[in-house]
Amino acid sequence: MTDQQATFPRAARLLRPPQYRAVFARGEKFVCDGFVVIAATSDEPRARLGLALAKRRIRRAVDRNRVKRLVRESFRTVRSDLPAVDIVVLARSRTATMDNAALTGQLGRIWRRVARNAR
Repeated sequence: MTDQQATFPRAARLLRPPQYRAVFARGEKFVCDGFVVIAATSDEPRARLGLALAKRRIRRAVDRNRVKRLVRESFRTVRSDLPAVDIVVLARSRTATMDNAALTGQLGRIWRRVARNAR
């Protein structure tokens, strides 16, 4: 993988509310201890990511930012292996108390499930 493929460009993000609504309306849910991931097939050529980490689930901003960084980094590394899907990641109540290794491991398993089910 080249450095260019491993970036997280604007084209790899869900940016507008209609994009999020489309994923929520027709997406498939993948649930684990730390996250709920909703994935829907897309017309775009590559996978895109959207984050919806509610203050209600992760109280402290520092914890929300840590989780966002982890999710973005995990997605960035597997993006080239994912099919053309739009993905929205939501946090669960216990996400804030989990360590980085546990969250990263869960995301790895979720990405594999998304890739397997989306094809």
